[in-house]
Amino acid sequence: MQPLLFPNESVPDDTGQIKTFTKDSVIEALLEIRRLGWIPNSRPENPGGVGNTLEDLLGIEENNLPIADAGLWELKCQRAETSALLTLFHMEPWPRALRFVPKILLPKYGWPHQEAGTRYPHGEMSFRQTIKGVSRSDRGFQVVVDRAAQEVLVSFDHTAVAPKHAGWLASVEKRVGLGELDPQPYWRFDDLFSKAKIKLLNAFFVEAKVRKEEGVEFFQYTRILVLEGLSLDKFILALERGDLLVDFDARTGHNHGTKFRLRRNKWPDLYNRVEEIT
Repeated sequence: MQPLLFPNESVPDDTGQIKTFTKDSVIEALLEIRRLGWIPNSRPENPGGVGNTLEDLLGIEENNLPIADAGLWELKCQRAETSALLTLFHMEPWPRALRFVPKILLPKYGWPHQEAGTRYPHGEMSFRQTIKGVSRSDRGFQVVVDRAAQEVLVSFDHTAVAPKHAGWLASVEKRVGLGELDPQPYWRFDDLFSKAKIKLLNAFFVEAKVRKEEGVEFFQYTRILVLEGLSLDKFILALERGDLLVDFDARTGHNHGTKFRLRRNKWPDLYNRVEEIT
């Protein structure tokens, strides 16, 4: 797809310097893209085609934008009708020296992978949990925010495990007992916010409507938000409210990483300044 604006602006020029956009020029580009109406998916083979198509139209290779005098801005795009969580970043919990997810959560609290013996070897274990702050998962895990200690912890309570997981709970009791996680994995507020600020301090958030015609997917980029000033207080509040979740995805053969993921309609709630471009 031929870029409509800024071709090659995000690559080094012949002096080796990275060319930059201005905030206003990105807004103008996004408005022009919105005026185009329905646009065919330029990456139909890619699940992230909605974002990739927008990147292609802008002429950028990655979803960050070097803005003159304002550092890097993140470009986030999502289908308007989806309920999928939006991944903000990956970050493993402390104590890191223990490699907590693959060395403790997986062997002591994991369960047989559904494809063990077929796609994966016999004995392949899984620990896949998306947990939040307002309630426990059906396996008893929850995010706990300790404001006094300035930490976000993972907690386990065997009394909250659903009856359908009784067999798994019995196996946990044999492996490690039914007490609280010891030690409890955690993230420091400062570490989380430092990680978040690297890519999320300022962002453009774009929503797209989706339709299909004769098997071809089209996007219409409709809603444009300019988000500035990521807030630590709002970030922690989102964890407490269950709007920001922690997602574990590990199996015996591979840890896919621990992700912090946000409910789709809660993105503006993390920022001090929100402007919708009309």
